[in-house]
Amino acid sequence: MKRYSRLSPRKKRRTFKMLLAPITNRFKPRVTLEARGDRPLQMTFDDQLKALIYYHLEEHVSAREMLQAFEQNDFAKECVAPLKGIKKSSFFEAINTRGLEQLTEVFDYLVKQSGGIIPPEYAHLGSLVAVDGSLIDSVLSMEWADYRTGSKKAKAHIGFDINRGVPRKIFLTDGKEGERPFVDKIIDKGETAVIDRGYQCHALFDAWQTADKHFVARIKEGTSKTVLSENSVSPDSIVFYDKVVLLGTKGVNQTEEEVRLVGYRVEGKDFWIATSRHDLTAEEVALIYKLRWNIETFFGWWKRHIKVYHLIARSEYGLMVQLLGGLITYLLLAIYCREQYQEPVSIARVRELRHQIANEAAEELQAQRSRKKRTIHKTKHIKRKPRHART
Repeated sequence: MKRYSRLSPRKKRRTFKMLLAPITNRFKPRVTLEARGDRPLQMTFDDQLKALIYYHLEEHVSAREMLQAFEQNDFAKECVAPLKGIKKSSFFEAINTRGLEQLTEVFDYLVKQSGGIIPPEYAHLGSLVAVDGSLIDSVLSMEWADYRTGSKKAKAHIGFDINRGVPRKIFLTDGKEGERPFVDKIIDKGETAVIDRGYQCHALFDAWQTADKHFVARIKEGTSKTVLSENSVSPDSIVFYDKVVLLGTKGVNQTEEEVRLVGYRVEGKDFWIATSRHDLTAEEVALIYKLRWNIETFFGWWKRHIKVYHLIARSEYGLMVQLLGGLITYLLLAIYCREQYQEPVSIARVRELRHQIANEAAEELQAQRSRKKRTIHKTKHIKRKPRHART
């Protein structure tokens, strides 16, 4: 992967270069994207990556809109588009067939980078990872995206680092795929999965504890429980229940491993939280489950401001390429906001970034026009210089 040689000599466009700096200055790829035949690639991986970042950063709603910008927008034409331009057919062929391995490598690298740049907000609670799935509206021609008769949907299964506010793992399936099996794929040993009621499975609760993987999971209020011991509860607390139990019905679906069950009430609504974390106070368990909402906020922000679900690909491969492009864009924004402003990513900062990029592009264009005028004036002056006869 080349180090964005087309951007390096430009003194302007500094904001866009700063955004890409975690990749351009620090990332060393293990796998390069090469042409499959004798013809050179019309769109290198550098071009593909920059195009995906630009697409999500500028809130484009279709690939055709972005390709039009490659021809008509000075910044996009000079700093994002391939040197010789790109045809629509070549662009869609690249998105749907190439770059997934390289994008995965970039994504994993940025996740590690964010861990060293963004401080953990809830370090005292341990490594917290919210796990959830998000449905993606698809079209009927996407035959692989099974959901129900007359409807096609894909599903993104994402692990979200609550401490740092960034995504860290993603899997893509059809819309019918269950979500529970992905907890084990997303959570590493010693980490805590923060999950909603849809993930309740007593056999998995046992399996996760055996594998030293923790969980804080909301469960159904009517779940059967056998009390083994009780923990004291403060009368002034939102917590009204804190006991060690076996969940489920004996001989049917009862857990083999003991589980801590915390019940708390907020605005008249009861929440029942099963967890393997015995080292926390009941109030901290309640707080952790409340923090699960951060992944819902992320999904909404991701869809609304980065337009990641405006599809530019129809194949499963291409959709994963697009999703990784959206996640990479978000990670770059999170790192940029932290390094430049010491704050989490926000739409206000993203809009400011867009304005800076546009203003720098306009300034550079004006400077180019001024240089061109001076060159023309100098050329005319030379032509007008009188010649003296030799004596």
